[in-house]
Amino acid sequence: MNETKYWLWLTMIFGIGSRRIWEIMCLCDTAKDAYLTLTDDDCPFNLSQHERQNIAEIRLSTAEKVIDACAAKGVYTVCYSAPGYPAQLRHIMDPPAVLYYKGDIGCLCGTRTVTCVGARKASEYSLRSAGRICGELARSGIVIVSGFALGIDIASHLGAVESGRPTAAVMGCGVDVDYPRDNFRYRGAVLENGGVFISEYPPGTPPHSQNFPKRNRILAALGRASVVFEASQRSGSLITAAMSAEQGREVFVMPPADIFSERYSGNMMLLREGALPLLGSADVLDLFRIGGVNDAEIRQEVYRGISSFNVGTPLKRPAPTLIEELVSEAGRPKRRTKKPSPKEEAPVKETAPEPEAPSGPAPVKESYESLTEAQKSIVDALRVGALHADILAERLEMDPGELMVELTELEILGEIRSLPGKIFEIG
Repeated sequence: MNETKYWLWLTMIFGIGSRRIWEIMCLCDTAKDAYLTLTDDDCPFNLSQHERQNIAEIRLSTAEKVIDACAAKGVYTVCYSAPGYPAQLRHIMDPPAVLYYKGDIGCLCGTRTVTCVGARKASEYSLRSAGRICGELARSGIVIVSGFALGIDIASHLGAVESGRPTAAVMGCGVDVDYPRDNFRYRGAVLENGGVFISEYPPGTPPHSQNFPKRNRILAALGRASVVFEASQRSGSLITAAMSAEQGREVFVMPPADIFSERYSGNMMLLREGALPLLGSADVLDLFRIGGVNDAEIRQEVYRGISSFNVGTPLKRPAPTLIEELVSEAGRPKRRTKKPSPKEEAPVKETAPEPEAPSGPAPVKESYESLTEAQKSIVDALRVGALHADILAERLEMDPGELMVELTELEILGEIRSLPGKIFEIG
């Protein structure tokens, strides 16, 4: 558990997302130090009566039991001071002290991420655009981050899923809560493709309306850029866009299909205020060019070791029909149906057969000669098949941090591509 139990105890004392946690941590070196100071009879902090009562009643063992109970459900925890904590969240106002997650949280660490948001009742044009552009970004190695809500959120996730790539869903409830119910059928596909569901709320937390505005700060921070596909002037997507801009992230907005439609009034307002027009996936990819701000940020994270080397599972790619189903459903009137019980299994769609891998080593590209010697050695090692980063580092006798930098450059150049779990193959 390391420091996790102390961080979790702090959230129990002061509340999830409370600024009081960080006021205390400004005066302590570690969460354990904070716990020892707060439980000392001569505690020097100015505490309210409610806080003192919580400290007297809530034991550290309670936090330990919560962590164990989560693990029994397949839900895991990562605290602010842990290496696996997404670095993008460390620099925001009141970062979550503890994250609960289901899936591979390593897909968010030391990599390119883009947050995609929009209306729940989106047009067919916006749904198709979100699915197509997010699919193109995912195939280029970018992890799509969204809120798993109806409409644009789920279309963005499915764009990545249909490409066999990981995507991250930031929840405003517990990660084990099936919300929204209509999206329950897609959970398995997200996890099978190396994705993750994360939340700062413990398992079982209902989707209270007040959770979502607070959730948006995490949603905005995880993406190194944000994209708004469709939004009215009252859309919650504008909150996420504003938070992204405040954090120094670029905000892209898809040009409206109808400039007179109220459903695109938020798009128009953001474009007038200086947001970048999204004319295709290439606009976003340009932000991650070698030598750019995002590239430097990712390199710095890699050098600090904020990256996961856990071995992932092979990709399972569903048949590319999910977006079309979503779009067709959006055009049909909603019918009341019997809600499935938690014990009922969602129907499993048949998946398209995987293409057979070509026999023999991968062919040499014309661009191969322009690579550095280190990059050539990496490409040569991957010609026989996909390898995990740890195995590559061992075979090439390279420092893991330096290897990750070279792998990032090779991926941007299109020479290789990354798979979930830090596995790489020829591009």
